[in-house]
This record gives sequence, C-alpha cells and structure tokens, in this order.
Amino acid sequence: MADFQGKVDQFNKIGTQVVALSVDSEEDAQKTVEGNTLTYPVLYGLDAREMVSTIGAYINEGPLYLHATGFILRSDGTIVLGVYSSGAIGRLVAEDTIGLTKHYQQHGY
Repeated sequence: MADFQGKVDQFNKIGTQVVALSVDSEEDAQKTVEGNTLTYPVLYGLDAREMVSTIGAYINEGPLYLHATGFILRSDGTIVLGVYSSGAIGRLVAEDTIGLTKHYQQHGY
C-alpha cells in the first residue's frame, strides 16, 4: 500500500485512481491508513468469504484474511488485468501498474 502511495501523484497524472479494499475493521484500517500516510480511499469491513466469492481472492482461514489481489480496471469498471497472490510474492507493484496502464491507454485497451 505504501508503494502505491509513493506513486499516487503519478497515478493522478495518468488519470488513474488507486483504491484499496480491506476485510479489516474500521479501527485496524485506520491504523493502516495512518501508519502508511495513505491519501487514497481504503474501503474496510468487507466480508472475507463474500470477497472470495465475488473477486476470487485466496483466503487464509486462521487468522482470517485475504491474500493480496490486485486489479487494473477500465474506466467502465471492466477488469483489464487481475493478479492473485496465494502468498507473500506475486503482487502488483506501483511502477509496473503505471507502466501497464500507460501501455493500455496508448493502445486503446
């Protein structure tokens, strides 16, 4: 999340918005926002099992959390790219996301 925050101005320059979704409580999400000085929206309190059903994320049962799942969306909300992690690697990073978004914009994706 901090990686994306560090590049939020670059996302804004290419007309792209960063949003995070979380199954954390409001209190825990607020700690994450404050701890990383996040300025982009963080939606919290989502139901983990419902998110598995909705977006296909991998889930950890004990303790309950979702593994990192990242999407690049078109302006109409359709998914251009989805990245699903089942562990500590295999996540979208800000620089790659910016580069790929620029590529998609230039080629009309």
